Amino acid sequence: MIEAQPLPGGALRHALPVALPALPPVPPQALEAAWEAAREAADRGLWGPPRWLEPRGGAPLALTDPDAACWTEAMARHVGLDTLAGWAVTLRLLALVEAMGRLPWLRGLFTLGPAGAEFHPALLAAAGQAPLDAEGRFAEAALRGMLGGRLPSRG
Repeated sequence: MIEAQPLPGGALRHALPVALPALPPVPPQALEAAWEAAREAADRGLWGPPRWLEPRGGAPLALTDPDAACWTEAMARHVGLDTLAGWAVTLRLLALVEAMGRLPWLRGLFTLGPAGAEFHPALLAAAGQAPLDAEGRFAEAALRGMLGGRLPSRG
């Protein structure tokens, strides 16, 4: 059981018993459901507290910006943050959002619009399996390798 310890100022601290790269994989459907739950929470303005995640043997990870706090709170309600499985879904969801903004080679594997998001099944499958690095991002080479021939062609 992973307990949330209150910190001064309203933040919550979570100590993970494993390093971030050791988090278990999650099914693609869990990531898609998590995305929808987080989007709905943001639409409803369910902002959560800042959170400090302390993985075993790694540097603390601050989930303090408003979007990360909102989406993490949504996952606290959707899957719970008292298990490794809950944190695996949460951190993979946040890593997916981060990767979509940072990695231009992912474009074409998702679309964002007023009605929500659509993901290529291969992207969700890879995001559910790809290892996270010590900072909670996807290990880029592994993610790219898992997507292999599914990457959109340039031009």
